[in-house]
Amino acid sequence: MRIPFRHPGLDPGSTFFSSGSKKRWIPAFAGMTMMWASATPAQAPPAAPDYSKPSSWLCLPGRGDTCSTPLPTTALNRNGYGSVGRSSVAKDPPLDCFYVYPTVSRDQGMNSDLNVDSSERGAARVQFARFAGVCRTYAPIYRQMTLAAVTAAATGADVTRPAMLAYADVASAWREYLAKYNRGRPFVLIGHSQGSLMLQELIKHEIEGKPIAKQMKLAILPGYNLLVPVGKRVGGTLKSTPVCGSPGETGCVMTWVSFREKNVPPEGAIFGRATAPGMTVACTNPARPGSTNWEPLDSYWNARWSLPVPGGPIQWSSEGAPPTEFLRTEGLVSGKCVNDGPLGYLSVRTNADPNDKRTDRVYGEVGLLGMFIPGWGMHLADVAEAQGDMIRRVEEISARSRTAAQH
Repeated sequence: MRIPFRHPGLDPGSTFFSSGSKKRWIPAFAGMTMMWASATPAQAPPAAPDYSKPSSWLCLPGRGDTCSTPLPTTALNRNGYGSVGRSSVAKDPPLDCFYVYPTVSRDQGMNSDLNVDSSERGAARVQFARFAGVCRTYAPIYRQMTLAAVTAAATGADVTRPAMLAYADVASAWREYLAKYNRGRPFVLIGHSQGSLMLQELIKHEIEGKPIAKQMKLAILPGYNLLVPVGKRVGGTLKSTPVCGSPGETGCVMTWVSFREKNVPPEGAIFGRATAPGMTVACTNPARPGSTNWEPLDSYWNARWSLPVPGGPIQWSSEGAPPTEFLRTEGLVSGKCVNDGPLGYLSVRTNADPNDKRTDRVYGEVGLLGMFIPGWGMHLADVAEAQGDMIRRVEEISARSRTAAQH
């Protein structure tokens, strides 16, 4: 099976490089590529992981790992810092969650090695660990495309082979999960960015048209374009799996790519614009699937965020430094799905109030060489901005699955 990797806006011939900012972006990407190339000599990828071994998994139920470690979190509301709590680990939940992490590897070469470091653990901790409170957590280690591979693609390199290698690992882990762990249980797929791409491919090749599709209650795949025909919820990237159109719908996909309000994905944007004729980028409002209105989002922010933020470092509250690593805000930001021809994205509004004690700013943009890349939008906040909504959605499915199992 050949899986042509296509990062929107990064493949050869893309309009990304014909945009008005071409003179700035090509040197930026070229410089970054040369920086990686100088440190990433050609080398054979590591041997394939053996998913029958627990060591090939970041997270497995019933053991001490990244997903079973409670996360200290403080509520941040209009009056400042509030209650402090910790995420929980559910005892014998009736639902499984299978997670594939985003592009985080700075390893040498086009595919990562299998030596887990803080990058992989950090992604699973921030994006996935909280789901342990509502489902059994499975997260395979895989030879993902590295940051070097994604950067190389920006200047026209063919990264189909690294993409196929990464997907082969995910598919192998999936088959091991089904054979050894699933035992007929309902499941949810969760990914972000490259992880969402891998799970799109998994649905296409391992789930659609097969009996296992009946067990897939939901796929949550933000951070990577999923195409549908304009005005439709099915067809395009996935042939028979619809985009979720209502809060209670199951067997569907929730998907979105985030852009700050009034920042429309520019011509040639990597996310939020479909290039295939008649297609648009699907968008699901994570707070209320099917809604085209502004909806308040339930967010979990990393209060120790160290990457560049427009306007400089965030002061989370006028009360001072955050008491915990994570902050939960309800309604600090709102989201609205926008679909207009080939454009499709989640517009994100910060509900600023200069008279309250909490921040009026949040992070999310991708910075490169002192610039923020318009075509990536708020890619780094796709999960954080709505993680509470994502968890609630999975919790509802878990509760229904438990009720069904009792009858």
